[in-house]
Amino acid sequence: MRVAVGSTNPVKIEAARAVFAALDPDVEVVGRAVASGVPEQPWGGEQTRTGAINRARAALSPDVDFGVGFEGGVDDTELGVMTCAWAAVVDHTGRCGVGGGVHALLPPSVQVDLRAGGELGPAMDRIAGVRNTKQGLGAVGILTNGLVDRQAAYEMILTLALAPFIRPDLYDGACGGNSND
Repeated sequence: MRVAVGSTNPVKIEAARAVFAALDPDVEVVGRAVASGVPEQPWGGEQTRTGAINRARAALSPDVDFGVGFEGGVDDTELGVMTCAWAAVVDHTGRCGVGGGVHALLPPSVQVDLRAGGELGPAMDRIAGVRNTKQGLGAVGILTNGLVDRQAAYEMILTLALAPFIRPDLYDGACGGNSND
Protein backbone atom coordinates (compact mmCIF):
# COMPACT_ATOMS: atom_id res chain seq x y z
CA MET A 1 0.00 0.00 0.00
CA ARG A 2 1.19 3.54 -0.81
CA VAL A 3 -0.06 6.65 1.00
CA ALA A 4 0.67 10.29 0.23
CA VAL A 5 0.33 12.92 2.94
CA GLY A 6 -0.43 16.44 1.77
CA SER A 7 2.46 17.91 3.75
CA THR A 8 6.20 17.58 4.19
CA ASN A 9 5.90 18.05 7.97
CA PRO A 10 7.59 15.00 9.55
CA VAL A 11 5.02 14.87 12.38
CA LYS A 12 2.16 14.46 9.91
CA ILE A 13 4.04 11.89 7.81
CA GLU A 14 4.99 9.82 10.87
CA ALA A 15 1.42 9.95 12.20
CA ALA A 16 0.17 8.55 8.89
CA ARG A 17 2.91 5.92 8.86
CA ALA A 18 2.01 4.76 12.39
CA VAL A 19 -1.70 4.45 11.64
CA PHE A 20 -1.43 2.84 8.20
CA ALA A 21 1.29 0.43 9.42
CA ALA A 22 -1.32 -1.05 11.76
CA LEU A 23 -3.33 -1.90 8.62
CA ASP A 24 -0.37 -2.88 6.42
CA PRO A 25 3.11 -3.29 7.94
CA ASP A 26 4.65 -2.82 4.48
CA VAL A 27 2.99 0.55 3.84
CA GLU A 28 5.03 3.23 2.11
CA VAL A 29 4.19 6.80 3.16
CA VAL A 30 5.42 9.86 1.29
CA GLY A 31 4.95 13.54 1.96
CA ARG A 32 3.98 16.05 -0.70
CA ALA A 33 3.92 19.82 -0.49
CA VAL A 34 0.39 20.84 -1.45
CA ALA A 35 -1.78 23.88 -0.90
CA SER A 36 -4.50 23.74 1.73
CA GLY A 37 -6.71 26.34 0.07
CA VAL A 38 -7.35 27.96 3.46
CA PRO A 39 -5.52 30.74 5.34
CA GLU A 40 -2.15 29.97 6.96
CA GLN A 41 -3.95 30.17 10.29
CA PRO A 42 -7.34 28.51 9.84
CA TRP A 43 -10.08 29.71 12.20
CA GLY A 44 -12.93 27.40 13.09
CA GLY A 45 -13.81 23.83 12.34
CA GLU A 46 -15.13 24.49 8.86
CA GLN A 47 -11.97 26.20 7.58
CA THR A 48 -9.71 23.67 9.27
CA ARG A 49 -11.72 20.69 8.00
CA THR A 50 -11.75 22.14 4.48
CA GLY A 51 -7.97 22.47 4.61
CA ALA A 52 -7.58 18.81 5.57
CA ILE A 53 -9.89 17.62 2.79
CA ASN A 54 -8.16 19.86 0.22
CA ARG A 55 -4.75 18.53 1.26
CA ALA A 56 -5.92 14.90 1.03
CA ARG A 57 -7.37 15.42 -2.44
CA ALA A 58 -4.25 17.27 -3.64
CA ALA A 59 -1.98 14.49 -2.32
CA LEU A 60 -3.88 11.73 -4.12
CA SER A 61 -2.24 10.74 -7.40
CA PRO A 62 -2.22 7.63 -9.62
CA ASP A 63 0.87 6.22 -7.86
CA VAL A 64 -0.72 6.02 -4.38
CA ASP A 65 -3.72 4.26 -2.88
CA PHE A 66 -4.72 6.98 -0.41
CA GLY A 67 -4.32 10.72 -0.01
CA VAL A 68 -4.17 12.04 3.55
CA GLY A 69 -4.57 15.59 4.74
CA PHE A 70 -4.06 17.07 8.18
CA GLU A 71 -4.90 20.64 9.13
CA GLY A 72 -4.39 22.31 12.48
CA GLY A 73 -6.36 25.39 13.35
CA VAL A 74 -7.92 27.35 16.15
CA ASP A 75 -11.52 27.75 17.21
CA ASP A 76 -13.04 30.74 19.00
CA THR A 77 -15.35 29.36 21.68
CA GLU A 78 -17.32 30.76 24.61
CA LEU A 79 -14.32 29.75 26.78
CA GLY A 80 -11.70 31.41 24.60
CA VAL A 81 -9.52 30.33 21.69
CA MET A 82 -8.84 26.60 21.50
CA THR A 83 -6.78 24.37 19.27
CA CYS A 84 -8.54 22.18 16.73
CA ALA A 85 -7.33 19.70 14.15
CA TRP A 86 -8.83 17.64 11.35
CA ALA A 87 -7.65 14.73 9.22
CA ALA A 88 -9.07 13.53 5.90
CA VAL A 89 -8.47 10.42 3.80
CA VAL A 90 -9.49 9.93 0.17
CA ASP A 91 -9.03 7.16 -2.37
CA HIS A 92 -9.48 6.75 -6.12
CA THR A 93 -13.07 5.53 -5.82
CA GLY A 94 -14.11 8.88 -4.33
CA ARG A 95 -14.48 7.50 -0.83
CA CYS A 96 -13.62 10.08 1.82
CA GLY A 97 -13.36 10.03 5.59
CA VAL A 98 -12.78 12.81 8.11
CA GLY A 99 -11.91 12.83 11.79
CA GLY A 100 -11.22 15.67 14.15
CA GLY A 101 -10.68 16.83 17.67
CA VAL A 102 -7.67 17.96 19.68
CA HIS A 103 -9.32 20.84 21.53
CA ALA A 104 -7.23 22.54 24.19
CA LEU A 105 -7.74 26.00 25.64
CA LEU A 106 -4.82 28.22 24.69
CA PRO A 107 -3.01 30.46 27.19
CA PRO A 108 -4.22 34.09 27.28
CA SER A 109 -1.03 35.49 25.70
CA VAL A 110 -1.36 33.09 22.76
CA GLN A 111 -5.00 34.07 22.34
CA VAL A 112 -3.95 37.73 22.17
CA ASP A 113 -1.35 36.92 19.49
CA LEU A 114 -3.90 34.98 17.43
CA ARG A 115 -6.56 37.67 17.68
CA ALA A 116 -3.95 40.17 16.47
CA GLY A 117 -3.43 38.10 13.30
CA GLY A 118 -0.61 35.83 14.47
CA GLU A 119 -0.23 32.10 13.92
CA LEU A 120 -0.37 29.38 16.55
CA GLY A 121 3.05 27.83 15.81
CA PRO A 122 5.11 31.01 16.27
CA ALA A 123 3.02 32.01 19.30
CA MET A 124 3.72 28.64 20.93
CA ASP A 125 7.41 28.90 19.97
CA ARG A 126 7.55 32.23 21.80
CA ILE A 127 5.99 31.05 25.06
CA ALA A 128 7.94 27.76 25.07
CA GLY A 129 11.26 29.35 24.12
CA VAL A 130 11.81 26.89 21.27
CA ARG A 131 11.67 26.91 17.48
CA ASN A 132 9.34 25.14 15.07
CA THR A 133 7.02 23.44 17.54
CA LYS A 134 4.78 22.55 14.58
CA GLN A 135 7.31 19.88 13.62
CA GLY A 136 7.70 18.62 17.18
CA LEU A 137 5.50 18.52 20.26
CA GLY A 138 3.05 21.04 18.85
CA ALA A 139 0.80 23.21 20.99
CA VAL A 140 -0.80 20.20 22.69
CA GLY A 141 2.60 18.80 23.62
CA ILE A 142 3.73 22.09 25.12
CA LEU A 143 0.47 22.57 27.00
CA THR A 144 0.57 19.03 28.45
CA ASN A 145 4.34 18.86 29.06
CA GLY A 146 4.52 16.01 26.55
CA LEU A 147 1.74 13.83 27.99
CA VAL A 148 0.19 14.10 24.53
CA ASP A 149 2.14 15.32 21.53
CA ARG A 150 1.07 16.49 18.10
CA GLN A 151 1.84 13.16 16.45
CA ALA A 152 -0.26 11.17 18.94
CA ALA A 153 -3.13 13.62 18.49
CA TYR A 154 -2.89 13.33 14.71
CA GLU A 155 -2.77 9.54 14.90
CA MET A 156 -6.11 9.57 16.76
CA ILE A 157 -7.91 11.85 14.30
CA LEU A 158 -6.50 9.95 11.30
CA THR A 159 -7.75 6.69 12.79
CA LEU A 160 -11.21 8.28 13.11
CA ALA A 161 -11.00 9.49 9.50
CA LEU A 162 -10.40 5.91 8.39
CA ALA A 163 -13.77 4.71 9.75
CA PRO A 164 -15.47 4.71 6.29
CA PHE A 165 -12.61 2.58 4.94
CA ILE A 166 -12.53 0.21 7.91
CA ARG A 167 -16.34 -0.13 8.06
CA PRO A 168 -17.53 0.63 4.51
CA ASP A 169 -20.75 -1.23 5.27
CA LEU A 170 -21.81 1.72 7.45
CA TYR A 171 -21.01 4.59 5.05
CA ASP A 172 -21.91 5.70 1.53
CA GLY A 173 -18.30 6.80 0.97
CA ALA A 174 -18.63 10.54 0.48
CA CYS A 175 -17.34 13.21 2.82
CA GLY A 176 -20.25 14.71 4.66
CA GLY A 177 -22.41 11.65 4.19
CA ASN A 178 -23.83 12.58 0.77
CA SER A 179 -22.75 11.24 -2.57
CA ASN A 180 -22.58 14.70 -4.16
CA ASP A 181 -19.44 15.76 -2.26
